[in-house]
Amino acid sequence: MIEAHELSKRFGGRTAVDGVSLEVARGEIVGFLGPNGAGKTTTLRILAGVFPPTAGRALVDGHDLATAPLAARARLGYAPERPALYLEMTVAGQLEFVAAMRGASRTAARRAAAAAAIARTGLDDVRERRLGTLSRGLRQRVGIALALVGDPPALLLDEPAAGLDPAQSAELRRLVRALGRDHAVFVSSHVLADMEALCDRVVILHRGRVLAADTPAAIAARLRPSDRVEVEVQAAGAALDAALAAVPGVRAVHRVHEGAGRARCRVEAMPGTDVRPALAAAVAAHGWGLLALAPIEPTLEEAFLALTGVPERAA
Repeated sequence: MIEAHELSKRFGGRTAVDGVSLEVARGEIVGFLGPNGAGKTTTLRILAGVFPPTAGRALVDGHDLATAPLAARARLGYAPERPALYLEMTVAGQLEFVAAMRGASRTAARRAAAAAAIARTGLDDVRERRLGTLSRGLRQRVGIALALVGDPPALLLDEPAAGLDPAQSAELRRLVRALGRDHAVFVSSHVLADMEALCDRVVILHRGRVLAADTPAAIAARLRPSDRVEVEVQAAGAALDAALAAVPGVRAVHRVHEGAGRARCRVEAMPGTDVRPALAAAVAAHGWGLLALAPIEPTLEEAFLALTGVPERAA
């Protein structure tokens, strides 16, 4: 549905996008991750037809954006990070205007297209309000509604959760998840936890190149095998630390919490070593009560930082 084949974009002597290939199928949500300056927005703008690539091809539903731009754009909705809104217009008025720009020549058709986008994005209560009076969260929602006018099968969402509070972000995730049932959704975000929970696959971009493309779990597991275990025991912390550290295959023990006669530790094992049976045996040998023993699954955030080498605050 959305395809990029060896896309490159150069601005003078600087290469912003370097040989990017990816695809997003209908009914799939694919996340686009990367530190600031990685080339994500440039890639999305190429896919949206905002400007052409220096090299490579971009297609939407089989239509090449270079040779059949009108057909390709008709099948694509694009919501940039900061949607271009006419602040004196009402929500419904802006949507009807965009419907006219997308080819709805009759008033009834424009109103129907606007009403459908409003219904899908939950904007019924503010449809007659001026855009300049809306909160940041509602404006972001209007930006997505604009992308939905005409119900295009492919959607590009650039940082849709930027500047939203936790409640607004949760509502936005529900909306994107619903859209992903019958659209091809390609969404960029800095919120890695959201991407891990929301996306079927993720593409990680760094310095204009694709470093990884797979499910969040597969990328995380490949870059950091699950060799960590959390253990909670009815025992004193120092004694538990010493007992667990003596287990063969244990590389390090980090105490996470202690109190009320119990302690919780994070155990790092040698790669490829399952130390859980030995840990349980060590706890039993000391006569302590074992409250929890579970592997700690690797996260997408850890994989992202390992791939890009970017400090978390900069990512």
